[in-house]
Amino acid sequence: MSNALMATYKRLPVSFERGEGVWLWDTQGKRYLDALSGIAVCGLGHAHPAIHKAICDQAATLLHTSNLYQIPLQEQLAEKLSALAGMQQVFFANSGAEANEAAIKIARFYGNQKGIQNPTIVVMDKSFHGRTLATLTATGNRKVQAGFEPLVQGFVRIPFGDIDSLKSVAENSPNVVAVLVEPVQGEGGINIPADDYLKQVRQICDQHEWLMMLDEIQTGIGRSGKFFSHQHQAIVPDVMTLAKALGNGMPIGACLVSGRATDLLGPGNHGTTFGGNPLACRVGLTVIETVEKLNLTTRAEVLGAKLLADFADALTDVAGVEEIRGQGLLIGIELDRPCGELVTRALEKGLLINVTADSVIRLLPPLIMSDKEAVNLVEVLSALIRDFLAEESD
Repeated sequence: MSNALMATYKRLPVSFERGEGVWLWDTQGKRYLDALSGIAVCGLGHAHPAIHKAICDQAATLLHTSNLYQIPLQEQLAEKLSALAGMQQVFFANSGAEANEAAIKIARFYGNQKGIQNPTIVVMDKSFHGRTLATLTATGNRKVQAGFEPLVQGFVRIPFGDIDSLKSVAENSPNVVAVLVEPVQGEGGINIPADDYLKQVRQICDQHEWLMMLDEIQTGIGRSGKFFSHQHQAIVPDVMTLAKALGNGMPIGACLVSGRATDLLGPGNHGTTFGGNPLACRVGLTVIETVEKLNLTTRAEVLGAKLLADFADALTDVAGVEEIRGQGLLIGIELDRPCGELVTRALEKGLLINVTADSVIRLLPPLIMSDKEAVNLVEVLSALIRDFLAEESD
């Protein structure tokens, strides 16, 4: 690996040359089943023909003008996302971290408009919201914060899924203006709260006139089995952030608002040079069109349930498997010990996976994965897990 790159990643010893569907080929011609989708980005898989055409067609006409001018494709994408989410307005950025930065600024602006000094946002343990100074402060992982002190003020942290803790904050923290939460924690280990958790958060936010802000960067655009994960609980947030799968590899982020967050920001309050450019928005529109055309939200729900059931059958009574959990095609297999070396073992077998929270195998396969490819995933990974746990137990 080149010494010209900052060593911010511990990269695996493989370089990919091309992809097609759920498969990737490295520079030596070896084929890999991609069960990670570039960390929930390539929901339509690799080299999807509709995305290829959209990029080529748009690149031949116009890539960038800046937000000094009207951008019709940006307006179309904003209208489409707003309609799908039942929300009102959208700010486009280039990444999930930038979308979350916008959400944090909206919450602070909202608090200051109400005359609240030192507006505070409630965030969760084990969360992940990005690596800018504000978003890494909001993130509930001390590892990503270490060395970057002083962190940003204005956050209070509670356990994820714990409504009693949120009620306690409401009683004792008068400066709170918002709650920022992932419907399903991805980096934290595919942690899924109780079925009524988001509804209760919504009720508490309404009661105290807080903004309910949902980070759907990993869960959004069909992966959960609904277009947005919060739709499983039939609620609408005041702020929602998106990125990852919205561009299927093209960098784009979005911050949607509704309710009391609508019309808060005006000219000069926030901005971006590249966000919402014609190319990114053309791709975003094509992604949404393709997800709808192929009914991939239902596919994610059906295939996710099948994968959970098949893994449960394959790993029944295997000592060391703590829990298999998921929502749609967000799947976590938690072991009773650190299992990071499974990533390398899987790579050797032609399978791309991830381990997060030290002991959770995280699977985020493309929404287009076939039943046959899903069977392959279960067979290869289950054998790897069995062998790993058996060796560790010797």
